Amino acid sequence: MMRANELNWDARTSVHIASQYYGLAEGKTPDPSRWFAPFEWEDLGELDNLDVLHLQCHLGTETIAFSQRGAHTVGLDFSGDAITAARDLATRASIPVEYVHANVYDAPKNLEGRQFDIIYTGKGALYYLPDLDAWANTVAQLLRPSGKLYVAEFHPLLNALRPRPHSGNGPDLVGHDYAAEELVIGHDYLANGATQRESTHTYTDGPALRHSTEFFEWMHGLDDVINAVIGAGLRVKALRETHQLPWRRWRRMECTPSGWWQLPASEPRIPLLYALLARK
Repeated sequence: MMRANELNWDARTSVHIASQYYGLAEGKTPDPSRWFAPFEWEDLGELDNLDVLHLQCHLGTETIAFSQRGAHTVGLDFSGDAITAARDLATRASIPVEYVHANVYDAPKNLEGRQFDIIYTGKGALYYLPDLDAWANTVAQLLRPSGKLYVAEFHPLLNALRPRPHSGNGPDLVGHDYAAEELVIGHDYLANGATQRESTHTYTDGPALRHSTEFFEWMHGLDDVINAVIGAGLRVKALRETHQLPWRRWRRMECTPSGWWQLPASEPRIPLLYALLARK
C-alpha cells in the first residue's frame, strides 16, 4: 500500500507543478507564505541557525519558508519525482534546502543519525501513514533533547464532512459547486484500517493522472495523534484548532484578509485544521 502511494504521488507531481493551485508553472518561484497560518510562526518561534526537518514535504513549497527564516533546512519525501521537483524549485528561488528521498519510517537510517531542533509536518501528510506509533517513535529519534515537533494538519472532522445531497461514493470533488448544499457527517470520524481509493484527478486543477491512480489513506483522530506523541516520550505543550484552511475546500468558503478560507459567518464555526506542538 505504501508503494502504491509512492507511485501515486510520483504521478501527481507533474500535474501539481503545472497547476494554478500551486502557482509554479512557467518558471514561477514558490510563495510559501500562503501555506502558513500566522499562529504557526508564533508557535515555532525564532528559527535562525536552527536545524529544521520537514517530513513528507512533497514539492517543498512550505519547506523553503524555513530556510527563508534562517534555518538549516532538510525536506524528506518518499516520492522521487517530488524530491526532484523540490530541488529544482529551491534552485529556482535561490534558497538553500537539502532534500532527501526516503520513506518517513526510514528517515533515521537515511539521515544517518542526524538530529534536529524542529520537525515539521502536516497539511495532508498523516493520513498517508498506516502506523502513527512508529511515526512518533521515528520523530523522537530524529529530535534533539528539548527539540520541537510541530504538526499542522487537516482536522479529522474536515475529512468526515460531506455535502448533502451528494452523488456517488467517491471523495468529494474540490471546486464542485456545493454552495446550496448542507454539510453533514458523511464519512467515519473514527476509522480503522486502510481506505482504498481510485481517482484520476488530484486535489488540484489540471489534467487527469495517466497512471498509478490507486492510493490508500488511514484516517487518524486527534486521540490517535496525541497518544502516539505521548507514547513516544514527547510532551504535548499546545493544541490549536482553527476554522480556516489554506485552500478553498468548498466553493461557498470566503477568503480572509490573510488569504486563507473559511465558511460564511452565518454558518457554525467548526475546526477544519489543528496544530500540535510537542517537545522531547
